[in-house]
Amino acid sequence: MDRAHNRHEAIDALLRRFRRQRPLRGGSLLITIFGDAIAPRAGRVMLTSLIGLARPFGLSERLVRTAVARLAAEGWLTATRHGRRSEYRLTDNGERLFAEATRRIYGASARVWDGRWTLVILPPSGGPPRRALREELRWLGFGALTPGVFAHPSCTLEEAREWLAGRAHTGESWLFKSTTEGLEHDRRLAAASWDLAGIARRYHRFRDVFAPVQSAAALGALTPQDAFLVRTLLIHEYRKIHLRDPQLPPDLLPRAWIGAEAHELCRKLYAAVFAGSEEYLTQTAQSAQQVLPPPGPAVYARFGGLADPRSEPGSAPEAGLPRIP
Repeated sequence: MDRAHNRHEAIDALLRRFRRQRPLRGGSLLITIFGDAIAPRAGRVMLTSLIGLARPFGLSERLVRTAVARLAAEGWLTATRHGRRSEYRLTDNGERLFAEATRRIYGASARVWDGRWTLVILPPSGGPPRRALREELRWLGFGALTPGVFAHPSCTLEEAREWLAGRAHTGESWLFKSTTEGLEHDRRLAAASWDLAGIARRYHRFRDVFAPVQSAAALGALTPQDAFLVRTLLIHEYRKIHLRDPQLPPDLLPRAWIGAEAHELCRKLYAAVFAGSEEYLTQTAQSAQQVLPPPGPAVYARFGGLADPRSEPGSAPEAGLPRIP
């Protein structure tokens, strides 16, 4: 009884913390649900299912409908009508952004660095297009050396060139590979270009919030719904920090960097709740074809590898689950 009480209390505390946020950003949580849970299962879901998935988090039907309409207007989602019902999926641009976010959130951090920086110099024209480029560069982990010069220690020239090619208003942007006078200068550059102290504080809060949940999850099996709630809030909070973390090589980070501890906590807790959360999605969410297809193999590579029940001896492929192109 005490074990069940402790488990449920930890999850209830997590939900209360999320619901206390003001404003309650429904659109941000829906983006997490789409990117983490829906995208691996063909990326399509009925609006009624999305409303049901969001309800336990404290999001009303009206709030979900408003948030989805806003996300569609902003180019993240697009809808297909099926009679009186709507099915939502990511736009092509949304899929591209999620692919980059997925690589960064669930992948391994850079461990080896050759001491060279990739520099992006933006065109001198100002206004909204340049502000949008600056914001996206920060989202990709670039640090601002000046308002028009951005640096990254791990992004290659090819990756930066591909990224710029997919953006409008890049104009006469320039790309360079460069080095400083030595490691001490590299560390000073990193400290000046990124708010590492602020990122560390947010990682500390993340650890303090989710360490009790990890302990509670270890007390016994969670219900499928509990597993989905924990998984969603775990990634929701982690991605908000991690996508602002430039993922600097260890040589450029302070000693005992809290980001490594936070990553390990996230990895272990995600693995613990993944199977149950997938069961909950299968039970409760639908696409226009009535049932969500199983996740593709790529999802099982997250955080270095998740257990795939379909690969266990004696397991059989799930029948009757169409794969939506």
